[in-house]
Amino acid sequence: MTVTELKKLLKDVSGESAEYEARLLMSHFGGYSASDILLKNPDFSSEELKGALERRMNNEPLAYIFGETEFYGEKYFVSPDCLIPRADTEIIVEYAIRHLKKNAFFADLCTGSGCIAVSILSHRPDCKAIACDISRKTLEIAQKNAALNNVTERIDFVQRDILSEGALAGKFDAVISNPPYIRSDVIGMLSEDVKKEPLIALDGGSDGMIFYRRIISEYSDSLDRDGFFLFETGYDQKEEISLLAKENSFFCECLTDYGKNHRGAVLRKEA
Repeated sequence: MTVTELKKLLKDVSGESAEYEARLLMSHFGGYSASDILLKNPDFSSEELKGALERRMNNEPLAYIFGETEFYGEKYFVSPDCLIPRADTEIIVEYAIRHLKKNAFFADLCTGSGCIAVSILSHRPDCKAIACDISRKTLEIAQKNAALNNVTERIDFVQRDILSEGALAGKFDAVISNPPYIRSDVIGMLSEDVKKEPLIALDGGSDGMIFYRRIISEYSDSLDRDGFFLFETGYDQKEEISLLAKENSFFCECLTDYGKNHRGAVLRKEA
């Protein structure tokens, strides 16, 4: 099976990304380098490749098929128990790396794969963190990723439903979260690929803001002096998060992603 043949089979499910995905499959299962694929046009097949192709044609994301992905230069294990890390989330990591004070202690709520906390710690060896998620299986993945990226000794993991349980004890220099923020009525309109990801990591309630309200309510008093909230938000939630910040006496700085779309917010206590 050549890349051209794979591309044709993937076209309906992958669209414009079909050739890119075909190359990834050929590289992953055939062991071919990018130059081998380009110059030699290999013809390769295996039971593993056939199985992966069948799964992809059933709209399963490649990250789940491979069992891993890349985020902020690090490797991460993933499974259908966690949300797949996305490049847009890297702006949250970048902000934290630049703005956390020296020897900071931060909380990562709804940690999922652990990509935010682990990547921050990987680039800020002076910092420590606590990360929580509602799912035990998800936390197991996050713990594996902490070990994979050599930050286990600087992060603690806690199973916690932040919507129904109280705040984590302690003072934090930052409370960071990429919570579920998609409105419940939009879930059914998502792409078939995204629908393969855990619903619990996507559904942010009727207006997509339920987690932000809860986190701000529970953790405002947990922020140390000059501490901040750092949230990933939906591209269309700039007005809502700004209003929520104002209602709680926070100044809101909005962040844009690589496509210049609204993607995050930093909340600091007004002077």
